[in-house]
Amino acid sequence: MRRKKLTYTQKACLSKAGKMMYRTGMLWPGARVGIAVSGGVDSFLLLQLMLLHRIRLPFRVELMAIHVNPGFEPNNHLPLRHWLQQNGVAGHLEVCDMGPRAHSSENRKNSPCFFCSWRRRKRLFQLVKHYRLSHIALGHNADDLAENFFLNLAYAGRVEGMFGKETFFGGEFQLIRPLLLLQKREIRKAVREWDLPVWSNPCPSKNATKREEIGRWVEEISGGDKRIRKNIYSALTRWQMEQDSQS
Repeated sequence: MRRKKLTYTQKACLSKAGKMMYRTGMLWPGARVGIAVSGGVDSFLLLQLMLLHRIRLPFRVELMAIHVNPGFEPNNHLPLRHWLQQNGVAGHLEVCDMGPRAHSSENRKNSPCFFCSWRRRKRLFQLVKHYRLSHIALGHNADDLAENFFLNLAYAGRVEGMFGKETFFGGEFQLIRPLLLLQKREIRKAVREWDLPVWSNPCPSKNATKREEIGRWVEEISGGDKRIRKNIYSALTRWQMEQDSQS
């Protein structure tokens, strides 16, 4: 990876991701981390930041990218393949049919998003076992934390956020979210500055989910006031960090 002087936003993203990983003790010597890359701005920035942090760590960790193409456009992940080759990063890239099946008559009971996301996560967990990974890293950010918090509050009656670190199957591996302190606007700016080859989401249901509705509601109650939005995100990220430290 070519090393250039970082911009203010790039430094801020790197610092916040590092803080999240350090405060929650996400990594350890010899960790084998699979980074789930969808091709969007969140996961691509996660990949970039994890590569930079690997250089800074005082111990050795292994990284690999994992991409499960849902099948709407079987070739749209080619930019990721080229980027991985250019930067010397291992990767597992595969194409499945979960997306089209989620929008077919086969799926009559669940929303397309639930059908697809449940199966993609199951496949990710299978790949974690196949490659003997100790971690799977996801690109959820502060916006996702806020949306998830209000979704749980409104539709499940639970005060619950999104943990930065979770253990699965009795300690077989950990799911980590290093970007949980970053806001979407920071992520988009950093991705533009790094010129990462992201691609748009071709899913026909991408703007019709409850999560999207909650996101628009958060924007609406902030009324365009950056202070209100910042306070919401700051309060929830502080609260979530406390939850992570107690778990």
